[in-house]
Amino acid sequence: MRLSRRSNVDPFIVMDVMEAAARAEASGRHIIHMEVGQPGTGAPSGARAALVAAMEKSALGYTVALGLPSLRARIARLYDERHDIDLDPARVVVTSGSSAGFLLAFTALFDAGDRVALGAPGYPSYRQILRALSLEPVDIETRVEDRYQPVAGDLPHDIAGLIVASPANPSGTMLDRTALTALIEACQARNAAFISDEIYHGIEYERKAVSALEITDDAYVINSFSKYYSMTGWRIGWMVVPKGHVRTVERLAQNMFICPPHASQIAALAAMECGPELEANLGVYAANRSLMLAGLPRAGFERIAPPDGAFYVYADVSGITEDAHTLARDILNKAGVSVTPGLDFDKARGTGTLRFSYARATADIEEGLARLETYMRAAGHIR
Repeated sequence: MRLSRRSNVDPFIVMDVMEAAARAEASGRHIIHMEVGQPGTGAPSGARAALVAAMEKSALGYTVALGLPSLRARIARLYDERHDIDLDPARVVVTSGSSAGFLLAFTALFDAGDRVALGAPGYPSYRQILRALSLEPVDIETRVEDRYQPVAGDLPHDIAGLIVASPANPSGTMLDRTALTALIEACQARNAAFISDEIYHGIEYERKAVSALEITDDAYVINSFSKYYSMTGWRIGWMVVPKGHVRTVERLAQNMFICPPHASQIAALAAMECGPELEANLGVYAANRSLMLAGLPRAGFERIAPPDGAFYVYADVSGITEDAHTLARDILNKAGVSVTPGLDFDKARGTGTLRFSYARATADIEEGLARLETYMRAAGHIR
């Protein structure tokens, strides 16, 4: 049976790295996980308790396609709390994780063949989802002096849209209000759609992330309960769209997904009231970030842009190797530390980069950094 040309997307390399780490663990080795962008904590205790209670009372069947009204209202209130934005809950679309948000956004906004710009390095699934929808991803090569974020002057004139992430994956860097405004205005000048990936909002260190909604209502904003709320496997997220787009997105959601998982929506609503537990998690990430910023240069990984948020450090290792995939495999085999090669994030330059995640327990980060330093010393990369 034939396959479509648009189904020929690249693998998600970090998933292959995770499988290799899992095989090493199955053989009895203790592996330190710095490859996966997943909190080491589970869903907040209040979220789990709310779901248990709901399961005793309800069959948890279908909800409306846009999500539980109570959850949409609570998400709207979050924007008032974080960004002083009076957001109409009718513009909130609850999704089956941020991935469903990308599918809905790209389908609603673009026609087959449209060119959509994204920064490189960047989250690899943007590119693959665009291709699977017969859209053309256009990489914008970012620079370390711009903290691996796209700048308005580099946008092509023939794009139908731009997607940005702040804090970003893999770099953890953020766009300030001036830079974000310039990108939004550049898109408006090109009649191009603007999509803001804000799934790492809440995980910030020295300053708060700016939402695109602080600047314009003419944008799609995608967020998730996976990161700040530690609910990766629950597959629950949300999207904010312009008022005139709600019905279009609703029709797509009805047909593509029917509705987000009811159980996950119940848990997500309760998770939003678990502030002390979530802020304690943030304290762990902050401590881990400090360890990474001190320990990675000591281990020979000096060329980094310090992260403003999320829980990643992106390192230029081109002075060490031009084959980061082989280096990552050697680190796993010899040091028992699993890290992600950069080819996922940047097809042109990723062979010379690695991404380190520090989302796990602090003891794991300390042990991982010690192992990395020992490995790099034995390999002759540091003295």
